[in-house]
Amino acid sequence: MNEAREERQLAMIEEVLALGVEVWLRGGWAMDFWLGEITRPHEDVDWFAWSRDADRLTQLLTARGYGVLRADDQQLDLVRDGEELSFALVARDADGRVVVAGGPWAGTAWPEGMLSSPEPGRLRGLACPVVSPEAQIEIKSMMPVWVPGRPRRRKDTEDAARLEAALAATGTAATGASAPTDR
Repeated sequence: MNEAREERQLAMIEEVLALGVEVWLRGGWAMDFWLGEITRPHEDVDWFAWSRDADRLTQLLTARGYGVLRADDQQLDLVRDGEELSFALVARDADGRVVVAGGPWAGTAWPEGMLSSPEPGRLRGLACPVVSPEAQIEIKSMMPVWVPGRPRRRKDTEDAARLEAALAATGTAATGASAPTDR
C-alpha cells in the first residue's frame, strides 16, 4: 500500500469532518473505518452528504484549495493534489426514506438504515460516521443490478465478503442482499 497516499486521504477525511457538515463515509474507506484497519489502497474518498449541504461543501472545500470536477443535483466531486473527494447527494422523501437527491435515479430509496449506524467507525484515532455495513454489502452487491451495464468489480465482491465475515464474527447477520461471487 502507498503509505503517503493513505496519509493524504486520511488527512482529507479529517479535514471534511472538521467542516461541521453532516457526512458519512461510504465505499472502501467506510469499510475500513468500520473494521478498524486499512484493508486495501483506495482510489478516492467516497461520502454521502445531504443535497441541501452541497453548496456549503463546495464553498468550504474550494476555499481549502479543492477544484470542482462535478457539481450537480446528484453528485459533488472535488480534487486537490491528485486526490478526489466524491459526495453522493441524498435527500429524504415524503415517507422519510433516504433517497437519491437528483439525476436519473432521483427519488430512488437507498438501503434502509444506511445512515443510522449507532457508532462511528474508528481508524488510527479518528472517528467518522460511516454507512452501515449491511447497507455497504447491499450497495456493493446490487450496484450492477441497479445500474445495468456497470460491471461487477472484484474489489466490491471482496469488500462485501470481508464485511459479511466480520458481521458473522460479531454474531450480526447482514440484512441486505448477499454478495454474489465473481463469474
